[in-house]
Amino acid sequence: MASFSRQDFFRELSRGCVFPTAQQGLEQVWPLLVVCLGSRLAWRVALPVWLKHLVTVSGGLYCLHHFFQRQMVWVVLLSVLCYTMLFLCRHSRHRGVLLSATILVYLLLGEFHMVDTISWHKMRGAQMIVAMKAISLGFDLDQGSVTCMPSPVEFMGYIYFVGTVIFGPWISFSSYRQSLDCRPMTYPWFHKVMSSLVKSLVCLVVSTCVAPYLFPYFIPVYSNGPLERWLGAYENAVSFHFSNYFVAFLSETTLTLAGSGFTLRKEITHWDAWVSSPLDVDLPRSMVSVVTSWNQPMSRWLNAYVFRSALTLGRFPAILVTYSASALLHGFSFHLGAVLLTLGFITYVEHVLRTKMASMLSACVLSKRCPAACPHRNKTGVTVRLTNVAFGLLAIFYLTYLGSFFDVDTDTDVEEEGYGMSHTLRRWQQLGWSGHWVALALWFIYRLLP
Repeated sequence: MASFSRQDFFRELSRGCVFPTAQQGLEQVWPLLVVCLGSRLAWRVALPVWLKHLVTVSGGLYCLHHFFQRQMVWVVLLSVLCYTMLFLCRHSRHRGVLLSATILVYLLLGEFHMVDTISWHKMRGAQMIVAMKAISLGFDLDQGSVTCMPSPVEFMGYIYFVGTVIFGPWISFSSYRQSLDCRPMTYPWFHKVMSSLVKSLVCLVVSTCVAPYLFPYFIPVYSNGPLERWLGAYENAVSFHFSNYFVAFLSETTLTLAGSGFTLRKEITHWDAWVSSPLDVDLPRSMVSVVTSWNQPMSRWLNAYVFRSALTLGRFPAILVTYSASALLHGFSFHLGAVLLTLGFITYVEHVLRTKMASMLSACVLSKRCPAACPHRNKTGVTVRLTNVAFGLLAIFYLTYLGSFFDVDTDTDVEEEGYGMSHTLRRWQQLGWSGHWVALALWFIYRLLP
């Protein structure tokens, strides 16, 4: 394609990639969308509650079979195991911990003994949603926010809720119960569904057809040597980011279409499901904002059920435990574990350094935006703005570094199986381990500051 003029390139790209990609995306997900709408319509009928649970269980199982065929049995087995464990421990006050341990053992056995790697990794998104739902329910029962043990059909209705069973996002058991009331199918509901669907397809097209050719076709930057490696790394990172946004917006679509993903404020229904915030990731204030904006429901889950429980160990150990839990849920692959643990160290260093700088300068340079009534004297001065911009640019550097090995040119089988240790280390070595060195240097600066 290098011999094409830019006009010829864009013409071929639209004809050979943009439209086919969007079409294939719709062809893949339309059965899920139809089942979500059918479940929503069925819930509007005056059915007994147990029958509504059965409807969503049937829809969820159908969608699992559509996407995973016979391999769906491993997702079903995990859900049965979770309810069995929950029932056996129904009088215990440590159901959340016991469920977490049971799920960890199951995931270890599945990863290394029961299923081939490619098949297991195809299902890990659905496995992760089942695990997160079951663990959160266990902790909610322990804490009393869910007052009684759900029946088997109610539990399975929550686990196989068709709006979340394939692409997520995680929702709490209380949110699932609330959605059974079936809010009216209003224009704001329809607008949210369609806008999220369009955004998801746009992100799919950007990930597949735009990001791999970002330089020099879309952004006319030409280079050789080290800069070329960094530009390629940035293309890989952007492609990976937009593939995540595709799933995020698609999960908003299915969640809302199935009748969940709303909040009630002053008895008014607001269809405001929000999974990811692309601007806060690709134009970030800090790496902390990247982490919380990448997948907001999962960030809330990790904060509520992992981080707060681990805070008794200290802040840095709690961060490591949280990122380790995230790595385990995402699958036992070296590249994800390496990224998430590195990310944990980076966010910790950034947080403590900016907290100390904010105290020394009495300035609004924290990782998160200060509230309007914060005690800092310097709120919007030149120094404050330059500091926040510098940390934002540093976050883009980190994102490029961490996303460099999500290679768009890698074979599909290799990608599905997971990038190996050699691939990950080789990519970081090509970039001089610069992300790790910068994070370590900032940690030393933090330790040297008074």
